[in-house]
Amino acid sequence: MNAASNDDVLQGKRVLVVEDEAAISMLLEDMLLDFGCTVVGPAARLSTALEMAEGESFEVAILDVNVAGEPIYPVAEAIVKRDLPLVFSTGYGGAGIREPFRDRPVVQKPFSQADLKRTLIGAITALRG
Repeated sequence: MNAASNDDVLQGKRVLVVEDEAAISMLLEDMLLDFGCTVVGPAARLSTALEMAEGESFEVAILDVNVAGEPIYPVAEAIVKRDLPLVFSTGYGGAGIREPFRDRPVVQKPFSQADLKRTLIGAITALRG
């Protein structure tokens, strides 16, 4: 896949953002807008995130692993039930991800725009394949 078609993968995608840190949430939104995405959310609380995961229209989700002290896994389960891709965002690395989600893509905080883009494209194209 060439760079131009990679850019097209994210163009117009609706991305659910679950992040409780305002600065990181704003940074994510800016990056996603730069990619041509539409931001759904962001959700800063587990209950809001769960409602959005079950009811909102989106193509991929970025989930902070720990939202206001609560693990994100109920939200991840809801997204998996919908057969949608997700990316975990964490400062702890992939080792901190629980089973059965260890095979899901992880972007390590602090992440660059290039890291986020590559990880999102990988998540979307892997689920298609």
